[in-house]
Amino acid sequence: MAASLSLPISGSAGFHRFGESVKPSISASRISFSSSPIRSLNTKSVSVASTSGWGVRARASAGEKMAAEGNGNQRKEVFDSEEELAAELAKYTASLSEKFVNERGAFTCVVSGGSLIKSLRKLAEPPYVSQVEWSKWHVFWVDERVVPKNDPESNYKLAYDGLLSKVPIPAAQVYAINDALPAEGAADDYETRLKHLVTDGVIPLSATTGFPKFDLMLLGMGPDGHIASLFPGHPLVNENKKWVAFIKDSPKPPPNRITFTLPVINSSAHIALVVTGSGKAGPVQAALGSGQPAQMLPVQLVSPDGDLTWFLDKGAASKL
Repeated sequence: MAASLSLPISGSAGFHRFGESVKPSISASRISFSSSPIRSLNTKSVSVASTSGWGVRARASAGEKMAAEGNGNQRKEVFDSEEELAAELAKYTASLSEKFVNERGAFTCVVSGGSLIKSLRKLAEPPYVSQVEWSKWHVFWVDERVVPKNDPESNYKLAYDGLLSKVPIPAAQVYAINDALPAEGAADDYETRLKHLVTDGVIPLSATTGFPKFDLMLLGMGPDGHIASLFPGHPLVNENKKWVAFIKDSPKPPPNRITFTLPVINSSAHIALVVTGSGKAGPVQAALGSGQPAQMLPVQLVSPDGDLTWFLDKGAASKL
């Protein structure tokens, strides 16, 4: 490993502090996703049994288990309301946190911007706020706008205001970008820090791809089918060497950003794609239904080695 990868993480630019961490005692749990042939969406509610230690039975409206074409497994769940979606997303995330903390003593969670953070709000409410082992969390961003952390466009600020300021994750385990650097430098710096964490054993490498394997990647999707800062028709969609890339001509402002590349996204152990609203029904149809756009959308390229779960409300699933 190159010497540049041994830079200390604690105290690096871009971290914030929350206060003391807590180590509550919670029972072990595991989410198990079995596979079945892909089906058309069933409009009836179904119950999906959960082995979660939270003491509740996971209920998903029209949850369908699907076998992926290729590696890993897919499942889609459609909820009657965003409120129900948020409740199930919190349960899913907390259960995976328990699973990985029990297995290896840490949980690496990647978040995005947009409406996703709002859908994570229930993690900061009972029972999760006091029962999740937040001291074991390591939080990353799948993409970020190269703006100051107090800028309204900052994904860091969005996550801090909506979730991170309300839960006791240690400051040194929240990995914001160095916003003092230009886009190219910020991307290189973020990749270097990820490689340091691989060296330290915080992030494993995928045995299949050789890219970092995050425990959970929480993705939103734009109405054009973009994920992270990977936009339809942009050359970065085809980047397959770098872990973190930069973009200076984003079709959605602000133009300067950094983003994880598709190989990193697809190396995740678990991906949750959280999509709400009828304005995004077209790309959802392209990814899960029969509709095929003239150009392949980035969301259609999400095909992880691990498990992919779609969390959809009725609007987002309206064209399935």
